[in-house]
This record gives sequence, structure tokens and C-alpha cells, in this order.
Amino acid sequence: MSRFVLPLALFAAIVATLALGLRHQAESADPAVLPSALLGHDVPAFTAPALTSARAEDASFQPADLKGQVWLLNVWASWCTSCLREHPVLVARARASGVPLVGLNYQDEAGRARAWLTEHGNPYRVTVSDPEGRIGIEFGVVAVPETFVIDKHGRIRHKFTGPLSEADWQQTLLPLIRELQRA
Repeated sequence: MSRFVLPLALFAAIVATLALGLRHQAESADPAVLPSALLGHDVPAFTAPALTSARAEDASFQPADLKGQVWLLNVWASWCTSCLREHPVLVARARASGVPLVGLNYQDEAGRARAWLTEHGNPYRVTVSDPEGRIGIEFGVVAVPETFVIDKHGRIRHKFTGPLSEADWQQTLLPLIRELQRA
């Protein structure tokens, strides 16, 4: 009988430790927030071909092109139903705010992406193509859509995972953007 007591006591201690850890996590963290290890760090350096651009001379894009400006990187794909849900918000807010919005077309076919933007509107200053998802990996993309707020110094200041709503724009992104623009 005593040879079962020690393993049972160890098992109970492990279960209790795990339960306390899960309880602490549930009390202190928003389960909808997926943290990014890149917050506060420089935007990963990359050069990517432009899929679409508001300026004809933009054949490619690199984050250094927007140094000195607060800007957003929105990771999207034509196959993403959540991207379609957030798209009207991006179209309206990008124009109204004047904040440069860069699209990262993630693991998609260029022709489908261009057709999607033609059909639904193009809010992006430039959209770059990431057909293999390598740039997305550099950013730690978990699921599309994701939106990153980048400050004037090229540092990632916020990551929003999931489709943006008008409330998300007004309550979360816009106040941060305005604060960063004043800094």
C-alpha cells in the first residue's frame, strides 16, 4: 500500500500546480489576445515585390520606405473569410485617417489577390506579395487577418489578431496611432 502513496502524492502535487497556473492565467489574461514577441522590437527587414501600389514607381516595398511615419501592416488573403469581414473598415478608415496602410498578401495567388482588391476596394498604399508566407513567419503571424501598428522609428507597437471592427479601430488602434504620431 505504501508504494502507491508516494506516486499518488506526486501526481496530486503536479495536478494542483497545473490547476493553480491555469487559474492564474485565466484571471490575468485576455484569451482573445495573442501576444507577439516582436512588440517593442524593430520591424523585420524585408524587401517584397509590390502586388499593387498607389504609386506606379513602387515595384517593391521595404519597411524602411516608411521610416519616420506611423503606419499599419495588415496581413490578409483572398481566401480568408475574416479578411472580407474587416475589409470595409479598412477601406473607410484608411482613407479617413490618412495613416499609411500596407497590405501583406499572405500565402495567396497574385491574380486572385488583385481580383479580390478590384472587387472589394483597395485601402492599401502598397500591397506586397508573400506567397510562401516567409515574411509572415518573420512577423510571427498566427492567423489572418492580423494588423500591426508600427511607430516612426520602425518598431512594432501593437498587434491586433482577428478581423478589425469599427469599435476596434476607434477604441484601440486610432488612439494608439494618434499618440504615436504626436511622439
